[in-house]
Formats: sequence, structure tokens, C-alpha cells
Amino acid sequence: MLRSIQSALRRGNSASSSAHLLRRGFSSESAPERKVAVLGAAGGIGQPLALLMKLNPLVSKLALYDIAGTPGVAADVSHINTRSEVAGYMGEEQLGQALEGCDIVVIPAGVPRKPGMTRDDLFNINAGIVKSLCTAIAKYCPHAIVNMISNPVNSTVPIAAEVFKKAGTYDEKKLFGVTTLDVVRAKTFYAGKAKVPVGGVDVPVVGGHAGITILPLFSQATPKANNLSDEDITALTKRTQDGGTEVVEAKAGKGSATLSMAYAGAVFADACLKGLNGVQDVVECSFVQSSITELPFFASKVRLGKNGVEEVLGLGPLSDYEKQGLESLKPELKSSIEKGIKFVNQS
Repeated sequence: MLRSIQSALRRGNSASSSAHLLRRGFSSESAPERKVAVLGAAGGIGQPLALLMKLNPLVSKLALYDIAGTPGVAADVSHINTRSEVAGYMGEEQLGQALEGCDIVVIPAGVPRKPGMTRDDLFNINAGIVKSLCTAIAKYCPHAIVNMISNPVNSTVPIAAEVFKKAGTYDEKKLFGVTTLDVVRAKTFYAGKAKVPVGGVDVPVVGGHAGITILPLFSQATPKANNLSDEDITALTKRTQDGGTEVVEAKAGKGSATLSMAYAGAVFADACLKGLNGVQDVVECSFVQSSITELPFFASKVRLGKNGVEEVLGLGPLSDYEKQGLESLKPELKSSIEKGIKFVNQS
């Protein structure tokens, strides 16, 4: 997807830029019709995410929903000369229209982190938002793939699962917590430290999507870097875990990681679209229902396909440091999952 976006931007002044973009994936004639909704499309993550999804040639219809501001975002994005038709929807009474016929629903809705806030501080506000949006998804597009970005993901994914279970529409293969930003950060930081080109780097990140629950597996990183000490690995792990806080502090009260999160969200949505369209061997890390540990949800590599999750892949060989990190993260992750489940069952 990144290559197709870069190609489009490079050729942006050319009359054939959108045609070129389409050739990078499928032609508009051969690519299946796919409707994608972004819920929270007028927000800090939602706006750049809407832009990136408009650049994706696999999207034929792009529905942008928020409680306010979406007509403007939709009008702006709709002028871009790429395949998808854009429609904006505003307010609860238009949510059903936004969702009907969706193949993928991406949810960045909610409030962002502010300095001093943990992801758990976001819980009470965002939990309610996610619950109501998922109630609507169960009603209007129960078979859609759901990409959850709203934090705290360790709790909002279990919230979504419980809402769908109550509605009788739950399919564990179609619910994903988007942890791609952890992978994006791990790749960037690793490449910088190992002095290797970032384009060829892969680093699996497992566990959850907050603080110590984020466990990058640098022992499995490719290409291998023999110049990294144990101290380097510890520092890289800590920086990956604290990446969100790094951005919150750098923005000094003016927001959280919105642009990099939008990029990561677009990368993961693109992977889901490719899986739906039958592309083979699409593998991304994601927080999903899982039996690879004793916890009911866990992030690991997942093979994507026509039904969403085709296979949840195991953790592979871990270093002693990673084994220790795995055991350390479990109590916090367990607690966050239980908090989400409890929220739905008590409210």
C-alpha cells in the first residue's frame, strides 16, 4: 500500500495519477467492490485515515462517519481523483446508512490521550462510545470485518466481542484490535539502531497494545543484527512500549499519535482488504481472540483471508528476555480484558 501511495503522490500532477494508482493493485474493473467505513472520521486519526483510505485502490465506497464535522471532511476527500466514492454521515441517525453494506469498519472514534493520561484513563469515555458503535455494527453490517483502533484496545476489543455475543452476531474471525503502530514503531527503531534499511525490516510484536503488554520480539527481527547488545534490545523494547507517550509529550498537550496511527490503521485495513480479495499469505500482527496463551485475547501474527482470520500463528522461539516479558505482561493484559467484559455485562 505504501508503494501505491508514494506512486500516486509522485505522479500527483499527472492526469494519469489515479489510473497509475489503480494499476499498482488491481484495475478498477477487476478489483471487487469493497465498502469501507471510518467511524470517527472527523477526528485527529480519522481525517488522515480517511485520506489514506481514499488513496487505496481496493476501496470502491468510503463512508465517513462522526458525530460532527464529517460533511466537510467528506467533501474535501471526495475531490481526490481515485477510485472510491466518498459519502459523509453525521449524527447517530445517519450511522445505519454509513454502515449498511460494509465489508470493513475501522473505528478510531473516541477521545485521544493527553499528557499524564494512561490508556486506562480513556476507558470510561471510549468504552461507552465503542459499545454504542458496535451495537449499530451488529444491527447494520453484522458480517463486516471490524478494525478496532479506539483505545484502550486491550479492553475495547473484548467490549466489542461481548456486544456482538449479546446480539448473536459474534464471529471471532472478524474482530481485530489494530496493533500495527507497535509494529511500525518497532521496525523504525530497530532499523535506526541496527543501521539497516527500514523498508526490508520485519519485527513481530505480540501481547497487547499498552505499555508493558506490548512485547516486540527483536530476537525474531529480520534482517538479523549482530551489532545489538542486550542493553540495546532492552532500550528498543522500552521505546516501542513508550512510543505513544513519546508523541503525547512531544505534542505538549496538543494531541497524541494521530498521523502515525492513521498510517498504521491504513496499512492494516489494506491487509484485510487483500485477504478478503483472496491474496495469499497476508500476515500481520493483531490483537484477536486467541488460544496461543491462557488469555482469551492476545496479539500475535495472524494470517488474513476471505473470512478475516485464517489462522492465528504461534509465538515462535523467544529469547529469555522475551519469555520474562511475556510472563510480566499477562496479569495487566488479563485485567484489561476482564475490565472490558465486565463493562458490557454490568451496563
